Amino acid sequence: MQTLYLGCLALGVIFAFVSVLLGDVIGDALDGITDALSFDFVNPAVIAGGVTVFGGAGILLTRYTGLEPGAVLALSLLIAAFMGLVLYLAVIRPTRNSETSTGFSMAELAGRIGEVTVPVPAQGYGEIMVRFGASNSLHTAASFDRLPLPAGSRAVVVEVREGVALVTEFDDQRGVDV
Repeated sequence: MQTLYLGCLALGVIFAFVSVLLGDVIGDALDGITDALSFDFVNPAVIAGGVTVFGGAGILLTRYTGLEPGAVLALSLLIAAFMGLVLYLAVIRPTRNSETSTGFSMAELAGRIGEVTVPVPAQGYGEIMVRFGASNSLHTAASFDRLPLPAGSRAVVVEVREGVALVTEFDDQRGVDV
C-alpha cells in the first residue's frame, strides 16, 4: 500500500509541476476529456489534487497512526474526497464564475456616451472612445447631424451603420460620467 500512496503523491506532484510549466495547454487538453461527463466538479485540477491528497494522507496515516491498512485506505479516500470538494468550492468554481469578457457587439454601441478622440467633421470620419466595463474601445465615428464635433467633446452614439458609429453632441448638465 505504501507504494500506491507514494505513486499517487508523486503523480500529483509531477502533474502540478508540469501544469505550471505548460499551463493552459494541459488544462485545455484534459478539460476536454471531462466534457463528456455532465459533472461540473470533474475537473483535472480537482482530480489531480485529490490523487495527491490521497497519496499524502495515506503515507502520513500509515507512518503516524496504528490503523489497519483497510482503515488507512478508507480514511485516505475520505480525506481526498473532502479536500477535492474544498478545492472545487474554494478555487475552481469561483474562478469559473469570475471569468469576464471585454467582448461586445457593435449593436450595443447605440445609446452609449463616449468622448471624441479624433475630431469628427461635418462630412467624413473621426473617432470616438466608448467605455465598456473596465475597458475603453475606439470606434470610427461620423456625425449624425452633419455638424462637426471637436476632440475632447462628449458624444452619444445614435446608431451604428456599416461598422461606423453615428454620433451627435451630448449636452447634459447633470454631469453623467463617460
